[in-house]
Amino acid sequence: MISPTAPLQVLAWPEIGLNTERDLYCRLEGGAALSMEARKILFIPGSVAHFNTYNNLFNIGKWHKYCGLEDVSLRLQGAGTFELVVYYLYPEHSWERLTNEIITLEEGTPQSFALCPPLGFRNRGLLFFELRALSEGHLLDAQWHTDQVPLRTPDLMLSVTTFQREDAVQSTAERFERFIHSSPLRDHIHLTVVDNGQSAELVASDHVTPIPNENLGGAGGFTRGLLAAKDRGASHCLFMDDDASIHMEAVERTWMFLAYATEERVAVSGALMNAQHRWQMWENGARFNQLCHPQFIGFDLRNFDQVAQMEFESTANKPDNFYGGWWYFAFPVQHVDYMPFPFFVRGDDVSFSLVNTFNIVTLPGVICFQNEDFSSKESPQTLYLDLRGHLAHHLVAPQLEIGRKGVMKILAWFFVRSFLACHYETLSALNLSLGDALEGPEFFRRNADMSKRRADIKALMNTEIWRDLGDEPLAERRRFDPNKSLHRILMKLTLNGHLLPFFNRYGNHITLPADARGQRRPIWGASQITYVSSDGKKSYTVTHDKQRAWKELRTYAKTALHLWRNYSQIQNEWQRGYRDLTTGPFWRDILKLKTQSSDKKNPAE
Repeated sequence: MISPTAPLQVLAWPEIGLNTERDLYCRLEGGAALSMEARKILFIPGSVAHFNTYNNLFNIGKWHKYCGLEDVSLRLQGAGTFELVVYYLYPEHSWERLTNEIITLEEGTPQSFALCPPLGFRNRGLLFFELRALSEGHLLDAQWHTDQVPLRTPDLMLSVTTFQREDAVQSTAERFERFIHSSPLRDHIHLTVVDNGQSAELVASDHVTPIPNENLGGAGGFTRGLLAAKDRGASHCLFMDDDASIHMEAVERTWMFLAYATEERVAVSGALMNAQHRWQMWENGARFNQLCHPQFIGFDLRNFDQVAQMEFESTANKPDNFYGGWWYFAFPVQHVDYMPFPFFVRGDDVSFSLVNTFNIVTLPGVICFQNEDFSSKESPQTLYLDLRGHLAHHLVAPQLEIGRKGVMKILAWFFVRSFLACHYETLSALNLSLGDALEGPEFFRRNADMSKRRADIKALMNTEIWRDLGDEPLAERRRFDPNKSLHRILMKLTLNGHLLPFFNRYGNHITLPADARGQRRPIWGASQITYVSSDGKKSYTVTHDKQRAWKELRTYAKTALHLWRNYSQIQNEWQRGYRDLTTGPFWRDILKLKTQSSDKKNPAE
């Protein structure tokens, strides 16, 4: 059992290469100064440091609700005389001061301050502190502690899947090695790297195990990691991206939360930050209902009001369509009733969350930092993968039952957004996707490595490929104004010019940023659309083509009609076949591993 003196949460610091938005960590006033390299805040008399920040507030509501935490203290390490104020904030109430004292910190001697609200803690509440300097001094660390004994000592295996990203995964392994040697949890955390490209050349150590693996995508790689966790006897597994762009302290926060959780099915899902604006939330968990609905997207994490709102709302019980992304997802191994489905990529994390009954929690500061702009990743291949995954989720998960009409709406959404925007190669890929999905799980059994379909889709692509933009400015032509209602009505009635003769001769020629792909308002009246990547270096252009459009529409209508007529049979095949393809024996067979007695088969078998 880990010592109860281990901190529940330590101070997080800005870090070059991850995130240097200071207001996500601390807010400094009056001459207080931060050294990122030394991890130290320097004070002069009258200067102030506030820690009501996304990375360093303590969500006591979540700890109380999910871990039964009643006893909390704040431990500070530094030097100097300060006014210390610890605030307790809960919804619809003014801030309560749990401590407001003059303190003197001495170098090398941490001091603890017990926090006891008169009526106890609630299931929704935040703790944070501020220091006002009364002399010169500095702060080296702040930790949230408890004297309560943890309920378990998790053995947590981090599972990273990588494919030909040698530099990124080697950097991750090196960062992990540096972190784990100084962590009080070093005997209870291990990193396994599943190398789908068999090219990473990682050296095994006491804390890192590389596993060469056949390339069966993220689903195959993470499943291989999960099987390794089971074979190792790990109690919990943490799926992470290969660049592991997180503060390593987030792993410790996750481990401690799992150690104290009163319910064994608790899982921790990491948030994801916008790649371009490293103060903006991209997703803090998500719901799936016909489409993916990221939670708290666009929230400004420099704004405490928005951070508090997010933390209060995310403490509530999650709906049964809530899921966590595999860039960071920690879960109890023994409560995996269904292994991942062999989607290759896209949809595997959604499906895994929906069919396994985890109690998913998000924690402040447990966040990944995107290194790539998601908006530039959309392509015929990714939309092929997205559509079949969306259909599978609704055909399999009972909580997502929407009937044939609801499923047809999903098809229409995917098809219409690409049809109106002249993405005909994407339409071809979507027609392939629909046909493959209607074959049922057997298609996925035969095509777990996706090699044939990847080649098929690549052969389709000639226009929708990012190419170097060059230095010449892009010429535009605008004859329709999408902001005028009459112009929009005309374009809607004519399917954005597809019913107008010779539309490509007089339709707008426009340029849009990559993140505008999928937006409808800007494209009304456009017969030529150029998309430019977020870095401004690459672009591609699509052009109005009636012959190609109607060809893809006929194929779509024929396949959609088949789905409508045979919906019940297709759904039954999916539900039966899904169970067969999410068992330990299935995956050990496809990965050429020996079956273990520890494999937990699907309850339906």
